Amino acid sequence: MLLRVAFDVASPAGRRAKLSVLVFHRVLAERDPLFSDQPDIARFDELIGWINEWFEILPLDEAVSSLRRGGLPARAAAITFDDGYADNLLNAVPVLRKHGVHATFFIATGFIGQGCMWNDTIIESVRRAKVPAIDCGFVGLGNLAVENKDQKRSAIEQLVGAVKYLPLAQRAEAVARIADRCSAQLPQDLMLTLPQLRELHGAGMGIGAHTVSHPILAMLDEKSARKEIADSRDFLVGTLGAPVGLFAYPNGKSGVDYTHEHSRMVKSLGFDAAFATNWGVGRTTSDIYQLPRFTPWDATRLRFGLRLLMNAGRRDVAIRDERGPGHRGQPGSGPRRAVPPKCR
Repeated sequence: MLLRVAFDVASPAGRRAKLSVLVFHRVLAERDPLFSDQPDIARFDELIGWINEWFEILPLDEAVSSLRRGGLPARAAAITFDDGYADNLLNAVPVLRKHGVHATFFIATGFIGQGCMWNDTIIESVRRAKVPAIDCGFVGLGNLAVENKDQKRSAIEQLVGAVKYLPLAQRAEAVARIADRCSAQLPQDLMLTLPQLRELHGAGMGIGAHTVSHPILAMLDEKSARKEIADSRDFLVGTLGAPVGLFAYPNGKSGVDYTHEHSRMVKSLGFDAAFATNWGVGRTTSDIYQLPRFTPWDATRLRFGLRLLMNAGRRDVAIRDERGPGHRGQPGSGPRRAVPPKCR
């Protein structure tokens, strides 16, 4: 009750309202022994219960519309997922329905029906490695031991970090070499299939665009970046027969993973809003094409709630655009969490 009162004060209704947007990736059937911080069904159920008690959870498109006109309720929040994992439908949606909560799922369309995203290919290759060590000199990491849990976790974090910002062709080549050197059999069911995507939409959940191949947009030329954004939206519209007005930047750190050129690009393509992964909350003064998202990682109810409360007081970190709205900030500020490497 005290936290709910605190959120009433920190996030009032109307023109001074703040929109807290939480971002998730996966909801596992059971706890991952390699990355124990990744939520399983029981943990996700617990988190959604807390959030639903403290906040007025809205569909993201409705929240954006209300934010624009200054009509958000007190304690406004929305739930989002990135990338397009099958467990979003299989494990997350039943929990969301149980609590009467809506969520929006940002889909990297090129991975639909493809089994694994590039980062999961690294994770699962190392997890299932048939060798004691991997020669990773081709990405500047030398020989990485993978014989126990700690070594595997360290190798995964190093490899994903080394590969993430490579050009797309080099990224694909590096991922293929890692998989080959691990000699592991990879899962083929991590990502949504096309029927599952349609089922997710049919369940009443929101669907947003997240590019085709999940590149770092700041690493692409203008034509390629625009095509990644537009093609993902067009695929979803054609597949679902419904408008897609929301976009999430891959990885999502302002000034690092995307620039104000990309926020203008998203606007020019007709999207209603776009979302980063910087800490903070959306305000009526925020750039609607650089709205922040955040999820606490704390284990206890009190600490989880207090971090959300702290986040509600953070300043906007969107990139200043001399030709449009936005506020200057330092991308990626704030403490880091020890979690499995994700595409975001």
